[in-house]
Amino acid sequence: MIIEERIYRIRNGRMGRYLKLVRDEGLAIQQPILGNLIGYFTTDIGPLSQVTHMWAYADLNDRARRRQQLADDPRWQEFLPRLSENIEQAENRILVPTDFSPLRHLPVSAGSSEEKML
Repeated sequence: MIIEERIYRIRNGRMGRYLKLVRDEGLAIQQPILGNLIGYFTTDIGPLSQVTHMWAYADLNDRARRRQQLADDPRWQEFLPRLSENIEQAENRILVPTDFSPLRHLPVSAGSSEEKML
């Protein structure tokens, strides 16, 4: 299993707009395709105006397949520019849980979007 960590610095004054877009529209498109959402977070201490979201995948091939499916979705193509205009900077990491990490043992769906999520 791998975990994708996506960290976005949101433009000043746009955090509320960004979170509303994700909550009201974005997750309904992403969740069925990407599945396995671990969490969506804002920072309270440290860098301000930052959002972090984490998604679990069976492996890099599973991630690539799901991300491509999302990129090909016409709903996502229409939605993405409205979301992106709120993002100032984006950072992406692939995390591999250690053999003693509790996250390593969470069930991760590697099949269709109809399978059980985390």
